Amino acid sequence: MEAIKIESLSEEDLELLNSPLGLRYLFADRKTNVEKALRMVKYENDLKELQAGLIEVQNWTIKNGKKVVILFEGRDAAGKGGAIRRVTAHLNPRNYRIEALPKPTSEEKGQWYFQRYVNLLPKPGELVLFDRSWYNRAVVEPVNGFCTTDQYQIFMGQVNDFERMILESGTHLIKFYFSITKEEQARRFDDIKSSPLKKWKMTPVDERAQELWDEYTRYKIKMFEHTNTEQAPWIVIEADRKTEARVKVLEHILENLPKE
Repeated sequence: MEAIKIESLSEEDLELLNSPLGLRYLFADRKTNVEKALRMVKYENDLKELQAGLIEVQNWTIKNGKKVVILFEGRDAAGKGGAIRRVTAHLNPRNYRIEALPKPTSEEKGQWYFQRYVNLLPKPGELVLFDRSWYNRAVVEPVNGFCTTDQYQIFMGQVNDFERMILESGTHLIKFYFSITKEEQARRFDDIKSSPLKKWKMTPVDERAQELWDEYTRYKIKMFEHTNTEQAPWIVIEADRKTEARVKVLEHILENLPKE
């Protein structure tokens, strides 16, 4: 067992470590790590309290017929999906949707770019979370050659007006960007590739993400410069540590949306 000074732990810390959750984390690994176990217990407790607050937010949304859109953007393996799962873990599934769109069909390619996103916007009393969004065209598509220069320029010229119209229709819009370091992305890719339960997540785009890191950065900076508006600002989440990132996301939602 890890050698620690008992006197350095508060009574509250000892109580947390002696709880069923604390004991589970204490003995989760062959080598006991008290500091990690304590951090995880506090994280789980904080998360539970924040998730209870999200239920109140959803109740307010339903009762008042409000519409909420939350975008989750960021590099591959930045932790967007995990954060979305924590947000929705205890919500009423009848009143929220998670949208993660595949590549557009041939018919959709002939439509106005924003059309398929318009079709997915929330109805009154509903919350919609986009696991990647229309901002694919701001970064992923130009970096990987999935759109033309003209298509990119048209998007950049329209996106702020599109979001203004969403807001003016009475919809609440929150835009999260998950920021991770190149080293952390490489570590997460290695973890995904080595796991038989996760390796299906790796795509050809993911495989090139490290090679194209600087190009992603260049387009990301341009996206922030043009679309970080007063009416629809970006909320940058430092996401190298997933637990802290998830807590920050929930805290921001609770701070910026009314509760019942």
